[in-house]
Amino acid sequence: MDDIDLTALDLFTAGFPHAHFDRLRENAPVHWHSPTAHTPDGDGFWVLSRYADIVTAAGDSGTYSSQGGGNRSGGGTLIEDLPADWAAGVLLNMMDDPRHARVRRLLAPSVAPRTLRLIEDELRERADAIVAAAVAKGECDFLIDLAAELPLQAVAQLLGVPQEDRHRLFGWANVALDYQDRELGEITERTRQAVAETRAYGTRLLAAKKRDPADDLMSLAATATIDGAPLSDMEQAMLFSLLIAAGSETTRNSVALGMAALIERPELWRALWRDRTLLDGAVEEILRWASSTPYNRRTATRDHELHGQRIRAGDKITLWWASANRDAAVFADPHRFDITRKPNPHLAFGRGGHFCLGAALARMEMRVVFTALLDQVDGVELTGPIEYTRSNKHTGVRHMPVRLTAKSVGGQGGS
Repeated sequence: MDDIDLTALDLFTAGFPHAHFDRLRENAPVHWHSPTAHTPDGDGFWVLSRYADIVTAAGDSGTYSSQGGGNRSGGGTLIEDLPADWAAGVLLNMMDDPRHARVRRLLAPSVAPRTLRLIEDELRERADAIVAAAVAKGECDFLIDLAAELPLQAVAQLLGVPQEDRHRLFGWANVALDYQDRELGEITERTRQAVAETRAYGTRLLAAKKRDPADDLMSLAATATIDGAPLSDMEQAMLFSLLIAAGSETTRNSVALGMAALIERPELWRALWRDRTLLDGAVEEILRWASSTPYNRRTATRDHELHGQRIRAGDKITLWWASANRDAAVFADPHRFDITRKPNPHLAFGRGGHFCLGAALARMEMRVVFTALLDQVDGVELTGPIEYTRSNKHTGVRHMPVRLTAKSVGGQGGS
């Protein structure tokens, strides 16, 4: 398995390298990834590739920390160590309990299904308008014009960001998440500027919310208290950056990669046209198929063994959700895109205490986007190659050129 370098980002420029993980699941489910020329920190790390092992690790935050462990001064959920005073222990997804659970409880009601139902009609109207505008063009960039727009509009609304600012935030997040011009652990002037501009915008927004709070997530973060104390300025700023990125990035990539799968299987598009009761299952299969967050890292807090491998306190362990979602021990014919798959216990949103806070929102956005597409579009065809992001942390799409055929009144199926 030593010829597999999961830190060589060019390996991911055609999508997730499933063939490598087929080999890992079969031959080395707990694999020590030695450092290469591409590996940040000069540290190796463990690779977990099987569903059962990943579920176990994700559910044991006492042994597998999202924050840090051993003698490490940093930690976090990326392969490279992030500093404890900037990310690890400060970002919500890089916190351990009890702090993580307390911050999560503060935010959870804002994205609970009962709350989201109040905005579902508005999201449907937005999705209808987005699709109509794309159909009017005929040819468009499915990622930019369709998949990204509803998540962007929704996250701006939920955070209390003016809609006219959403594309600026989208651009900054793209620069920060895509390794187009850098390697793991590297920061270029371009990424440094994007992070700084996001931070400055968030600081101004939070200050405004403190002065004049409204019914939105950033007002909540700016004014709420936990155990009688407000969130720290760093926690508030990092929460804004996290929610802007997470609230727009993963859903848009799931929508785009799901549409790409449906283009390859036009009979499934026609099946959805004829029977909308298949849509919920299709959304779940798209989430499994896309696995837009392919891995998260943990850090071992104690020495232990797994499948006979000795893992030591401070070791990095990577949980590859995208690999788990193609594990034949759980999913029959796992490399087949099947919108009728039942059961479908995918791990696209993670597992355990760090299960994605925005899962209900993502599912709702995907349902309303695909409903609008099915209402208005007969067929979708690629007019050029899909351009993927260069990242092992986000299986994403930069551009996806398509031609949309408008649905005719009384039509009988897409192509």
